Amino acid sequence: MLTLSTRNQIVIGLTLVLLMIVTRGHHFATLEHLPGASWAVFFLAGMHLRPAGVLPGLLALSWMLDFAAFTWGSVSGFCLTPAYVFLLPAYSALWLAGRWYAKQHCFEWRMLLPLTLSILAGTLVCELFSSGGFYFFSGRFADPTLAEFGARLLRYFPPYLQSLTFYVGIAIVVHTVYALARGTSSHPHNATDE
Repeated sequence: MLTLSTRNQIVIGLTLVLLMIVTRGHHFATLEHLPGASWAVFFLAGMHLRPAGVLPGLLALSWMLDFAAFTWGSVSGFCLTPAYVFLLPAYSALWLAGRWYAKQHCFEWRMLLPLTLSILAGTLVCELFSSGGFYFFSGRFADPTLAEFGARLLRYFPPYLQSLTFYVGIAIVVHTVYALARGTSSHPHNATDE
């Protein structure tokens, strides 16, 4: 099981908040922008941060960032529809996938399978809620069909999965380097440390 000291959780939490603020709205990488990190932030927060209030806090932060972008940032309000509420279960799925993985975690190669499964399952459920909710309930698409949604899923899911795995991969490298530097392999972070 992955356990962290309070100090480490605070550092990780602040880092994740900053990452969301810096990348929110940039869903696909360009030369000027990192890919959007929101999905990875929810997954990694579920994995690393124990307080239950973190999930509602991150949900509120994502809403505030979107509200600011629509209100003052001259961002199109195209996505601001009744379907926006589907982001709640979408992001929560990523959070829960991270929580599930944290319970399985140990510092061994065999954990790559549970990590991969949690990433794939969390991302797929998130995509179904976010894109499916938008496609079927936003009112932006005339006569939505399952076939068209399937085609859209095949188009948009891989870039979102790629973005999430990009950030989770960075987190794995940082976690591994930190654990090895501390000289601990089976339990890199003990909740009683510091």
